[in-house]
This record gives sequence, C-alpha cells and structure tokens, in this order.
Amino acid sequence: MAKYEPVIGLEVHVQMGTKTKIFCSCPNEFGSEPNTNVCPVCLGLPGALPVLNRQAVEYAIAASLALNCQVRDKSIFARKNYFYPDLPKGYQISQYDRPVSEHGWVGIVVDGQHKRIGVTRVHMEDDAGKNTHDGYRDSDRYSYVDLNRCGSPLIEIVSEPDMRSADEAYEYLTELKLAIQYAGVSNCDMEKGNLRCDANVSVRLKGAEKFGTKAEIKNLNSFRHLKLAVEHEISRQVALIESGGRVVQETRLYNPDLDETFTMRSKEEAHDYRYFPEPDLVPLTISAEWLGRVKALMPEMPACRRRRFVEEFGLREYDASVLTQERALADYFEAAAAASGDPKAAANWVMGDMLAMLKAANRTLDDTPVSAGRLGELVGMVTKGELTGKMAKDVLAKMASTGDDALTIVEREGMKAISDTGALEAVADQIIAANPKQVEQYRGGKTTVLQFFVGQLMKATRGQADPAAAKAIVERKLGG
Repeated sequence: MAKYEPVIGLEVHVQMGTKTKIFCSCPNEFGSEPNTNVCPVCLGLPGALPVLNRQAVEYAIAASLALNCQVRDKSIFARKNYFYPDLPKGYQISQYDRPVSEHGWVGIVVDGQHKRIGVTRVHMEDDAGKNTHDGYRDSDRYSYVDLNRCGSPLIEIVSEPDMRSADEAYEYLTELKLAIQYAGVSNCDMEKGNLRCDANVSVRLKGAEKFGTKAEIKNLNSFRHLKLAVEHEISRQVALIESGGRVVQETRLYNPDLDETFTMRSKEEAHDYRYFPEPDLVPLTISAEWLGRVKALMPEMPACRRRRFVEEFGLREYDASVLTQERALADYFEAAAAASGDPKAAANWVMGDMLAMLKAANRTLDDTPVSAGRLGELVGMVTKGELTGKMAKDVLAKMASTGDDALTIVEREGMKAISDTGALEAVADQIIAANPKQVEQYRGGKTTVLQFFVGQLMKATRGQADPAAAKAIVERKLGG
C-alpha cells in the first residue's frame, strides 16, 4: 500500500426540494402509493412536452453558489439516451457540455490539514424511477417498478479527482451535504434517496503523473458505506496490480455485509449515451439580475460561520464545528448567545443540557419547548450569579415541562441563589461546630474533608449557595 497513491473523485446526486417535478406539475414527494404521482410528461408519452421548473433552476443556482462555482449565463439541456425499466422515456433530460455551473471547490480538513477539493461542474437533470427486486430463486423472483420518482429534479455535482484517501472523500461529502442543506436546496436525506453518491477510484505509483484505470462504485447510500467501499476498492486494486493483473474500467457495487465491491457492468463512456441537445427545451438563460436575486438570499455558509464563531465568540474550533452541523442549531445558538451575553456559556448549555434534553424527549429544535431566547436568559442568570449551575438545570427541566420562562419559575419557587456572604458564613459556622471530628481531621492534614463541609453547606441551603463561594468560606473558616 505504501507504494501506491489512491485517486478519488465523487459524483453526487442531490434531489432538490421543490414542490413539483422539474418538467411537470406532478408532486415531488416521498412515500406516496406507487405510480400515483405521474403524468404524460414524466412518463414520456408521445406528444407530452416538458416545461422547466423555475424553482429548480434557482435551487441549482443556490447550490452552485454554495459550492463556489461560476454560474453560466447560458446553459443547454441534452438528451442522455439509455434504457432501464424505470426510465419510460428511454432517455434522461440532463446537461452535457454546457452545464449550469463549473469550476468550484469545497474546503475540507483532514488530520489538521486544510485542502480544497475542486468541483468540476453542477448540472441539472430529471431522475429515473425506482426498481425493487424481490426473491432469490429464479422461480420466485419479481421486480417492481415505481415511476413516482421519474422527473424529480436533480443536480449532479462532479468533483475533480483531488481526493487521496477515503477520509478525504468522507469529509468532502460531509462538507458538500452541509453546504447544500444550509442553502436550503435539499434536506439531503439519504434514507429517502435525496442524496446519492458514486465514487470513482483508481491507484497509481507514488510520484506518477498519469492516472490509473478507474472503477466506479455506484449507489453508495451512507457516509459509512462510502468510506468502507473506497477503502476496499483501493486495497482490491493494489492487490490486483501487485499480483500481475490489471484494473479494468467498470461499474461496481458495494456489499456492506461482505465489505467488498463486485462487478455490476462494464463502464459506459459519454459516446454510449449519444448526447444531443434536447429539442423540446430552449437554452436556459440566467441573467445577471436573476443571479443577483438568488445571491442576495444566500445564507452564511457553514465554513464561514465556523470561522466567525471562533473569531467573534472565542469558541474552540471543535465547539464551532459542532454548533454548525445544522443550520437550525447554529441559528439557535446565536439567538441564545445574544440573549445570555455570554457566548461561551451559551455554547456549553446548547451542546450539553439542551441537546441532551431534546434527545431524551425524542424532539428536535423545530419543536423544542424552550426557545433560544429563554435559554439565553437562563444562562445569563447563571453568569450573573443569580442561579447556581445545579439550580439552573432544575429550572431548565421545569421550563420544558411548564412552558414558563426562567424568571417566573425562580420567583414562584424561591430558587434564587444565596449571595449574602453573611448568611452563608452563619450556616458554615453551624456546620463546623456540629462536626468537630471532621474539623480535627482537616486541620490534621486530611484536606479532602473540605468537600464534606462544602456538601453539607450546599445541602443546608438546598443547593442555592454558589459552590465557589461556599468552598472559599468553609476553607477560610477551617483555616482559622
């Protein structure tokens, strides 16, 4: 393995979240009864003409901008001819030599090293249907065709062959998915087929300039499978070359049960698809004004947001990364930080107690019982010393169950922290007087007994004493 260098490129298909399909008004939705969301256009019946979905174009532009691509002012749709049972037209409407955008990049970090992975192109196309195969023996094998997905709007994102390990491929897909989600183009739900990935893998001797023969691994439906499939394919190709064989260009599938790839079919070339301009669609023109309108609506991208969280709020890079894994989570944190006045404390509460509470209740931020503003107010009370951390955890639980804000709960239940030093000292005196044996142990050098006295003071004040203040007072009293 040390002699060889892997060369990896990814082709990622993203189903855009439009309400209707790309060339007709059929619903673009998952889970309907088979073959119910269809019409003459997406079924390819004679005489049916496609009409381009404007929202699909705007989503394709947004995805291109999110991936730092240059958007073309004019692009052309083409017919990509091939036959599958789930493609009733006998061709796919796609883009070939003039896609919607080109020449972008995605930034990744692997082992602390920053790297840019080039994006060759982003092009629009319609999806095929879905084949489902059932049974194992020839006598009872059945194949079912659901054409609901025919005509669903896709973008295909083709990378440059810039990745040199399975880890880099994993990070590239992770960052790409995050950018697409931030841009609002798709939810990228892999279980519903909204994000699908093919990997092109080859190996060459280290230092060689010429690429080796590539194999394409189709239909990788999880990040874990992508990483495992690429690792296996690299090992397979190296072993094949070392044994005197040669890699052939082909399409392969990954079997996760066996953790291996296997041949599906020989790899098609562009000329096999007989591309030609789609005669039923005029060229797509994207004016500077239209591009500007889409650009004005673009949110801050995750990489920029991570950097700002570190620079503006003083967060650790790890914390910034966690808080930007979802746009909704980043928005929630920012609102909580603004309400608290203490971004670092707000980050800890959001990543810790808040997410843990939602997970335990099987809820998401979309239906959280505690708004970001109210959580920020609670964090602010802790920062000001009005509540101890333990008290605040209890208040948060009551906020979730009652829907009340922190101040209402604190005032109703008398939960404010005791900040009166004189009152704390009086309690400390009583505890020290009641435990002479422990006092003798402490003054004899057993300093761990200090925690016993602090615990007794916290218990006597029902957890309303500030732990740091309690410790300082008890330590001072025992020292005397």
